[in-house]
Amino acid sequence: MTYTWRLTGAAQTQRFAACLAELLQPGDLMALEGDLGAGKTTFTQGLGRGLDVSQVVNSPTFTIIKEYQGRLPLYHMDVYRVGDDVDSLGLDDYFFGEGVCVVEWASLIEEVLPQERLTVYLRTDGADERTIKLVPQGARYVKLCEEFDFDACIGD
Repeated sequence: MTYTWRLTGAAQTQRFAACLAELLQPGDLMALEGDLGAGKTTFTQGLGRGLDVSQVVNSPTFTIIKEYQGRLPLYHMDVYRVGDDVDSLGLDDYFFGEGVCVVEWASLIEEVLPQERLTVYLRTDGADERTIKLVPQGARYVKLCEEFDFDACIGD
């Protein structure tokens, strides 16, 4: 099952993610997929806002993992440049920790990701529009998607 919405602008993408963050629990994993500029970091900034992170959330492209403190810790990973060195990163400590993991370019480390996760596909559809698709894997994430109220979050 998939859940798909169309969004307009970075602010709406961030609002969507902030609302979704209200449903997140320790140990949740979000695998982000999308081309360069599709909104993966913008989405994560919204998650940070929804998790009450006070720091500026930006892409961890060269640091691989950034940690932020909020209502729950946010572990923001960009694995685009990891290559074959994925085992040395200690990702299980994050995946099964007390925070929320967000992994940009997650398909590049598919073999080490937990099977249960929420995959978020972002696609740009023009200058200021994007499509967001949530694909839950596991009962926890199916329930999360069913509880998410897009209309209450974004409105008309």
